Amino acid sequence: MILGSLSEIGFMNLKRYPFQAKNDFREYYFNSNGPKGKIRKSVVYSVLQEDPLVYNLAFGDEDANTGKIIDNVISNNDDRDFVLATVASTIHSFCDRYGNQLVYVTGSSASRTRLYQINIARLYDEISADFDIYGDTGTEIVSFERNVNYQGFLVRRK
Repeated sequence: MILGSLSEIGFMNLKRYPFQAKNDFREYYFNSNGPKGKIRKSVVYSVLQEDPLVYNLAFGDEDANTGKIIDNVISNNDDRDFVLATVASTIHSFCDRYGNQLVYVTGSSASRTRLYQINIARLYDEISADFDIYGDTGTEIVSFERNVNYQGFLVRRK
């Protein structure tokens, strides 16, 4: 396992959890800590499309029995910003290993995708210093703009 640190990511001054990466740098794990206790989270990168190469970022709670990601559970562990910042920081680690690939992110529901959009918009200046950010309108991929609803997001480290 490879360890990631809280200071590894420079584009946001948000607190995040330390994470671990498997040796292939496509799977990451960390623990959410809050009033509901310790909840193990997983982030997995998989090829979504070959040409151009696009990776999907899957994220959620890890099922203790199967090790698989449960992406539709609502943990409510009062640490949403820590968790989202940690997931975002894994993109840096992934890109360090695989290059500045396109990474596609969408929520398991419209409300989750909206949550991601709100946070991207809120932190756009910081994120866009390190990443090109695009929105998926459902019919085309466009440069991200605030106050436009998207079905997903593409990011690429600059």
